[in-house]
Amino acid sequence: MKHVNTGVRGFWSVKFFAFLLSFLTFTWTFASDPGHDAHENHGTTEVENHVDSTAVHGENAHGEEGHGEEAFTAASMAGTILHHISDAHEWHFFTVGGTHVTLPLPVILYSEQYGLDIFMSSQFHHNHGVYKHYKNDHEHILLLDEEGNVLEGASVMDFSVTKNVASMLIAFILMAWIFISMANAYKKRPGQAPKGLQSFMEPLVLFVRDEIARPNLGHNYARFMPYLLTLFFFIWINNMLGLLPGAANVTGNIAVTMVLSLIALVVTNINGNKSYWGHIFWPPGIPTPVKFILIPVEVISIFTKPFALMIRLFANITAGHIIIMSILCLIFLFSDNGNNASAGFGVSFASVPFAIFLYTLELLVAAIQAFIFTMLTALFIGQAMPEDHH
Repeated sequence: MKHVNTGVRGFWSVKFFAFLLSFLTFTWTFASDPGHDAHENHGTTEVENHVDSTAVHGENAHGEEGHGEEAFTAASMAGTILHHISDAHEWHFFTVGGTHVTLPLPVILYSEQYGLDIFMSSQFHHNHGVYKHYKNDHEHILLLDEEGNVLEGASVMDFSVTKNVASMLIAFILMAWIFISMANAYKKRPGQAPKGLQSFMEPLVLFVRDEIARPNLGHNYARFMPYLLTLFFFIWINNMLGLLPGAANVTGNIAVTMVLSLIALVVTNINGNKSYWGHIFWPPGIPTPVKFILIPVEVISIFTKPFALMIRLFANITAGHIIIMSILCLIFLFSDNGNNASAGFGVSFASVPFAIFLYTLELLVAAIQAFIFTMLTALFIGQAMPEDHH
């Protein structure tokens, strides 16, 4: 228990640094392209335009028209799924009839033309997607001139608290509450059997220590326990939150997984020793001509490892959401907007149980992906310190 207590206390030495770096880097990454997680190239697909026209997103029709007034087709199904997994400047939970249950979020914008502007995202809905000198076009903020025309070539820096950022803040609060409570329990009841939240969390901390840190980092494991605990619980909690109805798809956002991977890249290479860098820039034990072939490969491998981490987490979480949504959307697709209700009802007998099964499977995937990301990160760090790894 001494090691658990030490790990939990040491957790705070880098916890807020890791959180701050992750949050700031993600915010800046998101600012460069607010709609990156839904679609990489703005205005390049007909699906995006169809989403807006069918009011699946409800951007310019909040409180005026409901979802599904037009025919539910394969294109609108794709739009519905994209809307579900993408980030947004508001937090839309569900729609009842023509009423959208939505949580407005702060929009923070900066441009050379108009300086700093802060307002709530609900202003866009009250004015059909336009407020002051800004237009929300599929979550891309565009600058407008005095006549309401888009300023070509103008850029705006978006520091808004989007749905994903808000969800991450909730995860931060949960983690702070969990670990502060756990640390206080160890201080109040030293040497005693854990109880309550402490009894639930202690096996998880021991799992990270005994199954991830020790096997990959050897006697240096305690040094990296704070970082590995932060990483594991951040991914796991956000994965679990993303499974709640109406929740944000944080770890299914490639900007988030990219930041986590960049942090892993920095931590790995900062701790790399002489042997690690020697094997990269002058591999021992092989002919000199071959070294000039292997050196570029080794240099590339420095970046392919975190790249694989980024893609693996993003793809697995996003795929789970897309598959479940696709199966449920089949019910409405087969019912032909109520014209063939019996077909939709029949399909539901297969779709609903299968969706529930996949949803249950996603609970397992949430933990597995957190474990894999943390374990591979620990492995890469251990490989960067080969002389110290036992």
